[in-house]
Amino acid sequence: MKRRDILIAPAALALASGAARAQIGSAPVRILVGAPAGGSTDTLARSLAVSMGPALGRTVIVENRPGAGGNIAADAVAKAAPDGNTLLLSFTSHAINATLYPTLPFDPVKDFTALTCVATSPSILVAHPSVPAKDVRELIALAKARPGQLNFAIGAVGSSLHMAGEAFKMQSGVDIVNIPYKGTAPAVQDLLAGQVQLMFAAVGNVKAHIQAGKLKALGVTTAKRLPAFPNVPAIAEALPGYESSAWFGLFGPARMAADVSRKLGDAARHALQQPDMLKRLDTEGAIPVGNSPEQFSAFVQSEIVRWAKVVKFSGAKPE
Repeated sequence: MKRRDILIAPAALALASGAARAQIGSAPVRILVGAPAGGSTDTLARSLAVSMGPALGRTVIVENRPGAGGNIAADAVAKAAPDGNTLLLSFTSHAINATLYPTLPFDPVKDFTALTCVATSPSILVAHPSVPAKDVRELIALAKARPGQLNFAIGAVGSSLHMAGEAFKMQSGVDIVNIPYKGTAPAVQDLLAGQVQLMFAAVGNVKAHIQAGKLKALGVTTAKRLPAFPNVPAIAEALPGYESSAWFGLFGPARMAADVSRKLGDAARHALQQPDMLKRLDTEGAIPVGNSPEQFSAFVQSEIVRWAKVVKFSGAKPE
């Protein structure tokens, strides 16, 4: 997502009137998450729920429905009543799955109401200290000199971090072998132990290891350098046009009434201004967005097109 799309709404967008609140009912709002409890998506959803509740004047709860790369939760929301009581906090896989899965029980665009992109999460290419490359240019040269001899740890097949690596290979023309793991934590542990050599990881998952000198940061996936790592080049400096950040977005079912979707979206954007929410995002290494429904909808459609090329290049199949 480009920087111009990062538009935190002003406080005036927050829900304030009791009458407006009454229009979307008083039952608890459920945010379904297609990921297990404790991960970044779940943690973000719970912080969002806490911050949205007061703006809506309602209880907002999080319900975990992991499985099939987020598709189980997405399908439940696609089939839910469009009354504003059931929402989805999804992630980049919502766009990746459109190509990764031969068939889906829902349309990732038509069966949802896009409310807002909550945040983006830049990632970083890290290496075990034993890898004889200090930056992306040297890594590309090394990989071309040793085709098939280097490897990437992958926390989940079809994830945004997996596809970040595939996009890197596609654009640089290198042959690096994927080593899949069942989760980010074991992948990072093996990287630290030198069992694998390279990994695209969320900043929050490896920042402490980089600072401790246990991992080398070769490049960030954002178009420009990150303030947290001013001395780490953007991969795009060596590979023009490369950019890959995970994103988290809030959806409702299709055919929601305009006033209902507006109030829910406004509540989410209001939540993104709250200190506790901003602190949580910073802890996770995420950047708040809070764009308009129109911007978010257009972004999701562009992401489906973008990742389709990478998925097809990768040859990946759903687990």
